[in-house]
Amino acid sequence: MGRRGRQRGRPVNGILLLDKPLGLSSNHALQRVKRLYDARKAGHTGSLDPLADGMLPICLGDATKLSAYLLDADKYYWFRLRLGQTTATGDAEGEILTDRPVGDFSREQIEQACAAFVGKIQQLPPMYSALKHKGKRLYELAREGVEVERQPRTVTIHDLVVESVELPEVEIRVHCSKGTYVRTLAEDIGERLGCGAHVTALRRTGVGPYTEYPMYTME
Repeated sequence: MGRRGRQRGRPVNGILLLDKPLGLSSNHALQRVKRLYDARKAGHTGSLDPLADGMLPICLGDATKLSAYLLDADKYYWFRLRLGQTTATGDAEGEILTDRPVGDFSREQIEQACAAFVGKIQQLPPMYSALKHKGKRLYELAREGVEVERQPRTVTIHDLVVESVELPEVEIRVHCSKGTYVRTLAEDIGERLGCGAHVTALRRTGVGPYTEYPMYTME
C-alpha cells in the first residue's frame, strides 16, 4: 500500500471577514490569506470585482462547508453613481459611451426612481461580468469587441436607500439577493431618470448574517 502524501499547511478553521482592498481580485485575496495563515484549506464566498472593496468572507478549513450558504445569502452594498454618463463597463474604468445633461433633480425624484426597482426585478447581465458563454468569460469577449445575447435574470432588491445627493453624484445603500449586478442597477436608475449613469465607487458592507461585524485588512 502506498504512503499517503503529507498534507501541506495547518488545519485552520473559521471564517475571516476580509476587507478586500481596491485593485485586488477575490482569488488573489484568498491566496494571500491562505498563505498568511498557512491554511490547509480555504475558499471565498462569491467574487467581488477588483474595482470594488469591502467584505469578502474567507472560509478556512471546516468552515468551507458554509461557503455555499454564504454564496446564496443576501448581499449589502454602498455605492456612488454619477448621473449623465454611461460607460462601456458600467463603472469609471470604461470608455464613456453617452454624455447627457443632468436635470436639477430633487432628492424626492431620485428616491422615486429608486423605488421603482424595489422588489423582484429583471436584470440583463452586463458583458463585463464573469458569466460564461461557450466556456469563455463574458468580460473576455467584451475586451475582444464581441457582444453576445444574454438572458435576463430575476433578482430581488429588498431595500434601496438614497444616502446623499450632490449632483451629478448620488450615494445609495442597497440590500439585494445574490446575483444582483450593482453596475446594472445604477445604469437602470440613470435610465429611469432619463440621463444615464455609471458607478464611480462600490463597497460591499455585508454578506448574509454578517452585517455589523468588524472586518480585517491584510495589513
